[in-house]
Amino acid sequence: MSYAFYPGCVSRGGCPELYPATVKVAEKMSLELRELTDVGCTGAGVLSRDVSDPINARTFAKAEQQGLSTIMTICSTCQGVMTQANARLTRDVAYREQINTNYLADDGLAYQGTVTVKHLLWVLMEDYGLDKLKAQVVRQLGGLKVAPFYGCYLRRPSDLMAPQGFAGRKTYLEDLIGLLGAEVVDFGGKSKCCGFPILTANEDNSLRMVSDHTGEAKAKGADCMVTPCPLCHLNLDGNQPNAAKKAKQSIGLPILHLPQLLGLALGFDEREMEIQRHIVPAEFALRKIKVKMLT
Repeated sequence: MSYAFYPGCVSRGGCPELYPATVKVAEKMSLELRELTDVGCTGAGVLSRDVSDPINARTFAKAEQQGLSTIMTICSTCQGVMTQANARLTRDVAYREQINTNYLADDGLAYQGTVTVKHLLWVLMEDYGLDKLKAQVVRQLGGLKVAPFYGCYLRRPSDLMAPQGFAGRKTYLEDLIGLLGAEVVDFGGKSKCCGFPILTANEDNSLRMVSDHTGEAKAKGADCMVTPCPLCHLNLDGNQPNAAKKAKQSIGLPILHLPQLLGLALGFDEREMEIQRHIVPAEFALRKIKVKMLT
């Protein structure tokens, strides 16, 4: 399976452990990732579609130029922004041609509307398949209690992110946790905002959201939390100590990237997944699975 790989900016900056973890997991699973290097940010946070849609159209055209029909992301925010942009570009041919003419033509590009954008989580569950994935597991994560955290973008708007025929996307994270042998710890905040988007505008509320989500999951028995969004990771991990102080409670809930949790089940150790880079230590959770290698 070959994918145009769009790692996004955070996996090379704020969460530099995410990129190598993804690459190692993909190699282990024989997923061919052909990285898109001459592309820009999705425009997340930019309110004007006049700015973000041409940027994404160029990225989609670059994938088409390589003969690839699917772009794989590892960021829920990238996935959400690109999915919505692609819907506008594929549904409105005149709009797409306008962007091709006004923005892409000077680079010799034109987006034809043939690209699909899929998060790694969707690739695992829909393209790779559960049976094939289960055969790759060499370390069952039994005894580990994992809280899923989708964040804002991966499940909404539902007509685009989980359209007819793809309703299973609403529980893919839980399904994957179970397949890896871990116990799912469900909690009310799993599809709410992590607080990152308002961090600079309203730090108090942002920190409260961090303590609410991580505190609830910890209180329900979670050993760790897993998220498919690096921006959620930045806030839930990086700002958890401050959030705990603000809430006057002890939390200490490790936050794992999706590829890291999967990598542990595939046999990689915590150093190979670069979990030591995280702010909240994960030693207690890791001790639960270190001796569980399958023979």
